[in-house]
Amino acid sequence: MAADGGQDLITLTTDKLSADGVSESVTCPSCGAVSLFIGTTRDHFEGKKVIRLEYEAYSPMAESELRKICSEIRTKWPSVRHINIQHRLGVVPITEASVIIGISSPHRSDSLEAVKYCINTLKATVPIWKKEIYESGEPCWKENKECLWADTGKDPK
Repeated sequence: MAADGGQDLITLTTDKLSADGVSESVTCPSCGAVSLFIGTTRDHFEGKKVIRLEYEAYSPMAESELRKICSEIRTKWPSVRHINIQHRLGVVPITEASVIIGISSPHRSDSLEAVKYCINTLKATVPIWKKEIYESGEPCWKENKECLWADTGKDPK
């Protein structure tokens, strides 16, 4: 729980995610804005037909990084009330959510900016790996282009 009574909810799960559940968990009487980001599995990538995604995580480190993101959000946007970050692990079929982020604040600008910051930072810093499974049967582990430890030819100090 944040110092002001706001909640930071973090979930890594193999269960199907619920946008309604995330929205309800961050709604509160003092906030006029609830902003959501829902990342879903699409059916194609670079001309290949995707049939599902599979996610793996180093859960203790992923949860720690997600808590850091919550703390950073609260520093950058002090009016943020509640934060809920859910990421699915295991198999995620086409059209289903792999990540849902919900953030509430008194006014929309803070929650909208915080949600954008959250997903971008999550993709850059949280050790969750995605494997695309194509119709041809071939799998391909995907690297997040935003990932801070991606191969850039530099030592990631």
